Amino acid sequence: MGIGTIVMTGLACAGVAAASGALLGVLARRCPRDDKSLSAEINKLLPQTQCAQCGYPGCAPYAEAIAEGEAAINRCPPGGEETVAALAELLGDRVLPLADDVPATQPPLVAVIDEDACIGCALCLPACPVDAILGAHRRMHTVISVECTGCELCIEPCPVDCISLKSPLVLPEW
Repeated sequence: MGIGTIVMTGLACAGVAAASGALLGVLARRCPRDDKSLSAEINKLLPQTQCAQCGYPGCAPYAEAIAEGEAAINRCPPGGEETVAALAELLGDRVLPLADDVPATQPPLVAVIDEDACIGCALCLPACPVDAILGAHRRMHTVISVECTGCELCIEPCPVDCISLKSPLVLPEW
């Protein structure tokens, strides 16, 4: 096998690669976006608090509903106006004020468990969408405050009302 054959083979491979790349580029511009990729892009813009204040069980279902045209872009209180503006830009839509029927944005809160009152029923564990609660059945439970999004989903299943929302503890700089 001579050097000419090797060069010709290399050029042929490069030509096929260039043609394939050009074809993929044209197809990407002409074909509509897949709803899954659009919902993934929308989901990246959402704050990932999984708070369900929008009426959906989390950020991913809300993103899918927006991508399918089933939900408005202004239903995310934790994201606020910045998220609505980013979603409007992505979708080529107009910026809307936050919907009136969603709760107003509130300062960040975290769940706190009264460990003396906790009976260890573990009903709060599956309710937490971000796994911020540590504990085991019939054992004391506690919340990892830096992971907690303050979504309030753990409060309702608690039979002894030992979970409350409080402002996060901020330690002064040393």
